[in-house]
Amino acid sequence: MVAINSLTMLLLYGPLGGFLLGVGRLPVPWQALLLSISIYVALPLVAGYFSRKWIIKVKGEKWFKENFLHLLTPVSIVALLFTLILLFSFKGEIILTKPLTILWIAIPLFIQTNLIFFLTYGLAKLLKLKYEDAAPSALIGASNHFEVAIATAIMVFGISSGAALATVVGVLIEVPVMLMLVSVCKRTRNFF
Repeated sequence: MVAINSLTMLLLYGPLGGFLLGVGRLPVPWQALLLSISIYVALPLVAGYFSRKWIIKVKGEKWFKENFLHLLTPVSIVALLFTLILLFSFKGEIILTKPLTILWIAIPLFIQTNLIFFLTYGLAKLLKLKYEDAAPSALIGASNHFEVAIATAIMVFGISSGAALATVVGVLIEVPVMLMLVSVCKRTRNFF
């Protein structure tokens, strides 16, 4: 599901970003959009694909699944925490001094994430999907891919822009909301 999601983002992020900027009557910086997609989606996807193939060829699939993936988990957690610390260090003052602005950005993000999750989760129930498919589908659908949005906002509008602030607030909101939605999935497992 993650690979399909990444491929979908690779193909649709640029056109959707261009469309949304066009709706807001903003100039569409196609080069910046393509560069963001290349660096933050395509490059990790290609690197992951080829490194997985190479490691399995050298060490075997059993070693890859039982040893390597377990080594990678703490690295990814540390990288995520480092990224969050870096982002919040740039926007920390605004977050602390203008909480109402943060709230006005957070409310629509909270509503959107929940709406997409519950629509997807409900549709999965109607389609009679197994819980093992329904829960990840709904969670991935509700995910906002702020890593690409942050990169694009900074490249297009600059690090001190309102767009960059909105993406940082998005990360701030998405983590607890997604944890809440994981809890919803766990409590509703018997519905499927």
